[in-house]
Amino acid sequence: MATATRTEGTMLPDPSSLTDALPTDRLGPGGRPLGPLRDELYRIPNLANVGHVAGVWLQSVGVLALAAWWGHPLGWILAFPLMGRAFARFAILGHESAHRLLFSNRKVNDWVGRWLIAYPAFVPLDVYRRSHMAHHREEFGPSEPDLALYSGYPIARASWRRKLRRDAFGSSGWKNLKPLLQAVRSATARPVALRILGWQVALFAGLWVALGLWWVYPVFWLLPQMTVWRVLNRLRAVAEHGGMEASADRRLTTHHVRQSFWAKFWMVPFNTGWHLAHHVDIGVPFSKLPKLHAELERAGYVTPELEWPSYMALWRHGASRPD
Repeated sequence: MATATRTEGTMLPDPSSLTDALPTDRLGPGGRPLGPLRDELYRIPNLANVGHVAGVWLQSVGVLALAAWWGHPLGWILAFPLMGRAFARFAILGHESAHRLLFSNRKVNDWVGRWLIAYPAFVPLDVYRRSHMAHHREEFGPSEPDLALYSGYPIARASWRRKLRRDAFGSSGWKNLKPLLQAVRSATARPVALRILGWQVALFAGLWVALGLWWVYPVFWLLPQMTVWRVLNRLRAVAEHGGMEASADRRLTTHHVRQSFWAKFWMVPFNTGWHLAHHVDIGVPFSKLPKLHAELERAGYVTPELEWPSYMALWRHGASRPD
């Protein structure tokens, strides 16, 4: 198996690994699928996604219900990180809805995406959609909204630790929550802000009534969103684009990392770890991304030298600049 190779002192792949393999009879010049393959990969699995939406709620509320039923402190200790995982799952399904790939009916897609996925997770879906589409239009360009998450890698180990500490202790979470609270004062932003805050009040009351414990919402819904989820979000974001550069070649804007069970469990659910394939063609639903990636490999566009062997290897390299 070939070893991933990087240009010295950067996160970028070695130029020798960027093979000139496209187009083919099944893939266009940038890797997008053509003809029957496109038709197959663009098909949205509506029924399966009903199950995924239900599953996110079952996992999140179910974890809290099980911890309350057990009544042992260990149950709550386990529930806290698992609720961070729950927000990772809400986020990726919200991402799918933002791309209008959750359901083929646009009205259903947007209603479910707003009310059952984004709002419970503190996200104004339409604002996120505009920002995220700007990210796809111009990765690392002047209009890139997430540049602060990606640029400057590799960084010093001390800087990496500071970033993760800010995430783990709530500083980043408060930085993201504060604009939502301030939006109540804006005539244009107020309606969506009130819907999100209304969802939070409903969750607070519902969990209190259902479980008989008033502190479940602040400690095991709000706090994991502001801490565990912020850590997972940074780790995932760096693994997607950390230290890459603006280019029409998606292999220079987006990493590919070998997928593992635990990475998919905690941080990159719903095939979001196949992120290079997603950036090659944003019209492919998450369930079909592994198949698109396999096509890119068969064509020779993605080579073993491009693949990071693990997320840990990527993060170590991303924090390898001397202090």
